[in-house]
Amino acid sequence: MYALFVLVSFGASIVGAICGIGGGVIIKPTLDAFGVLSVAAISFLSGCTVLSMSCYSVVRSKLAGDSGVDMKTGTPLAIGAAVGGIVGKMMFQYLSGQFADQDMVGAVQAACLVVITIGTLLYTIKKEQIRTHKLTHVGVCLAIGLVLGIMSSFLGIGGGPINLVVLFYFFSMDTKTAAANSLYIILFSQITSLANTLLTGTVPEFDPVLLILMIISGIAGGMAGRAINKKIDSKTVDKLFIGLMVVLIFINIYNIYRFVG
Repeated sequence: MYALFVLVSFGASIVGAICGIGGGVIIKPTLDAFGVLSVAAISFLSGCTVLSMSCYSVVRSKLAGDSGVDMKTGTPLAIGAAVGGIVGKMMFQYLSGQFADQDMVGAVQAACLVVITIGTLLYTIKKEQIRTHKLTHVGVCLAIGLVLGIMSSFLGIGGGPINLVVLFYFFSMDTKTAAANSLYIILFSQITSLANTLLTGTVPEFDPVLLILMIISGIAGGMAGRAINKKIDSKTVDKLFIGLMVVLIFINIYNIYRFVG
């Protein structure tokens, strides 16, 4: 089981660092599909892995002086996402309390991910034909960040593809700039989500060794992904992103069947 968690976390963090999706959108449904831990435990472990990877990527880029984060829009987006991280975690805890069978919580998360992933895939394929905007109003940025934080924390995916679509459409960012800003947003939402879990004493049961291995794998994947990102162009990133979305759609459809069946 340990090898499975390490491989998934490492591979997901590589792709997450390249595409700016955090990796949780891969880790969460993939580990759910194997059914080796509870939905709550996987959500928590996924969030911690994403936090470690995004923290490494953002700090390393800052220190290297090659950060693509637009602070004027990125910071209010991140602040909004930080608040959203708390709200999303509270929503997850409430939903968990409504179902005696926790598999139903997993089914709801998987269904939401299918809808988000299909929408993201369609937008990415058609994005050259879609007119984008360049919003700068702080209040609007805070509101958008809030929604992104809620979704990422509730679904246990860190940030996922929805971040990129929002950054493409509302802020006219290219793929690599959007990836950098997405990781910055993910970092803030995951910090507050984790803090909320710790302060409310709702940490699920899991083997601490798994957490350590996944964090190490997340950082290692972030290092590898950052190195690869420097060597490829935005078109290659787009192709990788589209391929990933297709795979994730099928994984999440399988998870809905597994949780409900």
